[in-house]
Amino acid sequence: MTTATRRKPLERGKIGETVRRTDAVPKVTGEFAYSSDLQHAGMLWGHTLRSPHAHARIVEIDLSAALAQPGVHAVLTHDDVPGRKAYGLEFPDQPVLAIDRVRYHGEPVAVVAAEHPEQARRAAELIRVEYEPLPSVADMETATDHEPLHPDRPTMGHGYRDDPRPNVVRHIVIRHGDPEATGDVSVEGVYELGIQDQAFLGPESGLAVPDGEGGVDVYVATQWLHVDRDQVAPCLGLAPEQVRIHLAGVGGAFGGREDLSMQIHGALLALHTDRPVKMVYNREESFTGHVHRHPAKIWAEHRATRDGRLVNVRMRILLDGGAYASSSTAVCSNAASFAVGPYRVDNALLESTAVYTNNPPCGAMRGFGAVQTCFAAEAQMDTLAAELGIDPIELRLLNALETGDRLPTGQVVTGPMPVAEVISRAAAIPLPDPEELPRDPIRLPGGAGNTTRGDGVRRGVGFAVGFKNVCYSEGFDDFCTARVELRADGGAVVHCAAAEVGQGVEGVILQVARTELGTDDVVLASGTTAAVGSAGSTSASRMTYMASGAVRDACRAALDERARIGGGDVDVERVFRHPRTTPLDPETGQVTGERAHVQLATAAMRVVAEVDVELGLTRVVWIGTAQDVGHAMNRQAVYGQIEGGTVQGLGLALMEEIQTRDGRIVNASFTDYLLPTALDVPPIVAELVEVPDPEAPYGVKGVGEPPTVVSTAAVVAALRDATGRPLTRVPVRPDDVCL
Repeated sequence: MTTATRRKPLERGKIGETVRRTDAVPKVTGEFAYSSDLQHAGMLWGHTLRSPHAHARIVEIDLSAALAQPGVHAVLTHDDVPGRKAYGLEFPDQPVLAIDRVRYHGEPVAVVAAEHPEQARRAAELIRVEYEPLPSVADMETATDHEPLHPDRPTMGHGYRDDPRPNVVRHIVIRHGDPEATGDVSVEGVYELGIQDQAFLGPESGLAVPDGEGGVDVYVATQWLHVDRDQVAPCLGLAPEQVRIHLAGVGGAFGGREDLSMQIHGALLALHTDRPVKMVYNREESFTGHVHRHPAKIWAEHRATRDGRLVNVRMRILLDGGAYASSSTAVCSNAASFAVGPYRVDNALLESTAVYTNNPPCGAMRGFGAVQTCFAAEAQMDTLAAELGIDPIELRLLNALETGDRLPTGQVVTGPMPVAEVISRAAAIPLPDPEELPRDPIRLPGGAGNTTRGDGVRRGVGFAVGFKNVCYSEGFDDFCTARVELRADGGAVVHCAAAEVGQGVEGVILQVARTELGTDDVVLASGTTAAVGSAGSTSASRMTYMASGAVRDACRAALDERARIGGGDVDVERVFRHPRTTPLDPETGQVTGERAHVQLATAAMRVVAEVDVELGLTRVVWIGTAQDVGHAMNRQAVYGQIEGGTVQGLGLALMEEIQTRDGRIVNASFTDYLLPTALDVPPIVAELVEVPDPEAPYGVKGVGEPPTVVSTAAVVAALRDATGRPLTRVPVRPDDVCL
């Protein structure tokens, strides 16, 4: 927990106050209704049959044995999909149910509905599928040497450069200044990151209910209600208004719920049986059924003057997108756009490629491409500092971006960019005192297992800085809708389809409405596509920014309307858009207008870590961080986002990695996929740097992703300092730090 002073949270409050979360007590007491708790009279249970192969041709499917089982009401394959056969976030390349081949282990092939979940599972096991195994594309470095996994994929369209090589999802090159410019000193490195899972506690689940008129209501834990609807409806052969998506209780997301899971499958079964259908994934199926963080390999070279000024940064980034595109196109762009870090450089050559393989699909996860490149770039800055004999923090201050500087994409930074202040504030936080031996075993690396007395323990201190965009970029029509009802009795109801996934946006919406309307009598309606326009996705650190703007504008419009009509009930809807962005040039990677990214947010972090170099055990002792937050809408919620994001990056640094064998995830459980526990989380001291953004509602900046972007790099920097090892791959393994 952070040690910053906090005021007692209020039950109700306005902008800038610390407000108690409305869902806090129900979640702690177990009364909160998650999507897996949904019930409906007469409901059936759905189950998905998944591929046992990473790549295979489907020769034949025999459903007869499954259909003959007691309690079974439907067994459906791709032949039963009445509309479009495929869906996808960026473009429809993922089949609703496998058609002629499967492209990853666990791809859905058929779905079953039965009276009892065990009946559905057993019936699925009786479906006989004859497969003809095909060669798998397992190595992202050789993906372009194989036959295309998606030979009929549509072209990318405006703003994208179609790459002629097979299995390329997107390829982008940013050329800035003179990419061949030389410096007095050059350092190089190759860096790798494994596959990280979002590891949310609430598995994919939902309930689909037919409306008796050919339409369907889907209650689901998701991050983006309207884009779910816009993918589901065409596959069902229905008009958008016939498919209503309702937000059910979400048990965490972190990007893993941007893509569809059970939405189409549940709706198909419900419409086919004319009965409500509930689907709940178990943990292994959850690991298989959602996208993950892209694993990456990065080749980097930094050139600088003798006094430490960056002259040229060259980086080649390779991302494994897995079997389907998901949001790989945007992750690929983000990785390149933020590859240099929040530093000024006049010359750069940044190449980023995302490829298809037969590995588990990858897509959105907190940090979205910037995590991967921050790890590489910050390691390079430390190597450069050592080569030049300059203090690593001073090197970063020397090159820190400022307002008016130009990014490698050609975009000029127009908003607040307090990189130097963030670095200085983080560096000024006092370090903890050394701990003497002997000490309580719990205070030693691996102490929970009582495995060491501390004889081989070394302490190191690491520092890192990272930044990332807020909101959607590259010309995406990013908007948020809010609707406000003013009642004659003085109360108000706010409608907004912003997905509350644990980050606290519901509280922010209420704070804005209370502030603008001047009353505490405000109710937030449940999120649904049936009552209000799209709010966009709860991702890209955008929802506080966007929802604040939409609710503010709707409240003000409602008050104006009431003043014009002289009182009574008022119902007003408004759409908020952030400043316009434009695509990057597909040939040069340079911005084609004023900006490709709306807003940039920075975080700096210093980490103290200990390593038992004899046993290969690690312990993060302490973390001090400063973050550029614009204006804190709810200070306690901001601290919570910083803490949670930091721990997620710590997990990637030390323990979290999906392991695959022949394309199959072999550690698909919270027993074998290691996560940080309370024993792994150190004291986190957070400083908020508040420089309001004049273009943003109330001066806010998104805060959810920068802690994750920077923390992996900072933790590993501390391990390098303790061991003297280069540590170029995460998660760091025990044998990496043994001396």
